[in-house]
Amino acid sequence: MNSSLNAARRRWELAEAGTDVVDVLVVGLGATGAGAALDAASRGLSVAAVDAHDLAFGSSRWSSKLIHGGLRYLASGQVGVAWESAVERDALLRFTAPHLVTAHPYVLPLTPDVPRGQAAALMTGYRLGDALRAAAGTPRRLLPGPSRLSAGRALALAPSLRADGLRGALLSWDGRVVDDARLVVALARTAAAHGARILTRCRALALAGDGARVRDELTGDEFDIRARTVINATGVWAGELTPSVVLRPSRGTHLVLRPGALGALRAGLHVPIPGERARFALVLPQADGRVYAGLTDEPLDGPVPDVPEAPESDVAFLLEVIGTALDRPLSRADVAGAFAGLRPLVDAADAPEAAGGRTADLSRRHAVLRSPDGVVTVVGGKLTTYRRMAEDAVDAACPDARASRTARLPLVGAGPVRPGAPGRLARRYGSESWAVRDLIRADPALAEPVALGITRAELVWAVRHEGALDAGDLLDRRTRIGLVPEDRAAALPAAEAALAYA
Repeated sequence: MNSSLNAARRRWELAEAGTDVVDVLVVGLGATGAGAALDAASRGLSVAAVDAHDLAFGSSRWSSKLIHGGLRYLASGQVGVAWESAVERDALLRFTAPHLVTAHPYVLPLTPDVPRGQAAALMTGYRLGDALRAAAGTPRRLLPGPSRLSAGRALALAPSLRADGLRGALLSWDGRVVDDARLVVALARTAAAHGARILTRCRALALAGDGARVRDELTGDEFDIRARTVINATGVWAGELTPSVVLRPSRGTHLVLRPGALGALRAGLHVPIPGERARFALVLPQADGRVYAGLTDEPLDGPVPDVPEAPESDVAFLLEVIGTALDRPLSRADVAGAFAGLRPLVDAADAPEAAGGRTADLSRRHAVLRSPDGVVTVVGGKLTTYRRMAEDAVDAACPDARASRTARLPLVGAGPVRPGAPGRLARRYGSESWAVRDLIRADPALAEPVALGITRAELVWAVRHEGALDAGDLLDRRTRIGLVPEDRAAALPAAEAALAYA
């Protein structure tokens, strides 16, 4: 079946959704929900998947862009979570999304703030993480092992580090995704190729074990979707639809630093957070010149917003922590934008941290819960383990279904890339990069850049094939232009023109 998502397909699949009975209804189209739709559809089950907003509208687009092996979880004794992370990282690197997920180096500077004993313990942790890599089957050619760097080599990779007192650095490697929202789009399109109905702008108003009451947010029409089983994959909002699910959301804030703020950064940075045993601030350079820096871990009290805001206190904290390792401290003027995501952490009443402890100490293990009316809810976890979360949810919802196939199922774009494909397109579109290029060949005007090297052709492609329905979809999720407000404003006319063109 065709993998293209667009307004026309949405219309006719929406009409069918109100008349048929599907095997599985998935609510929520972040990484876990789109993953569950793919998992169920690839087992041969009929699937409808709805989201009140857009693909990757919630937490999935606000991640650190890491596909990591769970080193931090080893430090806290969560060996099972670390192993699961290493296995899922291997699947993404080797089989399911090698065009979107690659290895990236990270430098941990050995400043006077990092005692020699702590440095030795950190290297031991890196080596344990490398042992997990080997056990998971990931070859070194895809994910090199850790090493110790001289001060000179560390400064060559990260010239903005403070040279005074620098003893060298620890070099480690981990996975990263070029864009977390693009991973979700690939999941949804692959699910659609297996027959799933992917319906954005469809808000679930009420869930039951045999379906949901849904409202089309574009027209206001309400209708029922009937299903043999229902999976609630709405993440931090799960309790709004299934009140028996209790979560402790936490907020993670990232900064978007202006190009050049940290010089010619050739590797990511891990900067130890003062007073913390195994927490680091992360600095991750992007191909477009921007640099992401994060992240905080603060409890969220009160109502859960659709789009969380990054408070100035988080911005100041991150600037201060990262500045401890730099030759020139960062200023507020270096920050072009900021974003915050919410983690749907499971509130375990019998866990000591649930009695008032920090959300940073809560386990990142996911949970699959069944409410009295039969709705299956999947919560917790993290981006790296979305596939396993989706598999477990479908296993619980459909115990008689065939086994999951997704551990080795390539996503859209994961095929061979034709020689000569432009590097930036290949990194974002994989085997579809030439199809995007063909749009420009058909209409050279589409080669005009919009921002960050992104062309009008990519916006048109997103409308025709990636389910983008409005300018927000184009600027905030199919591309990440919108992370910087002035870039978003400048690109808005091009986005509106692409919607009309397509």
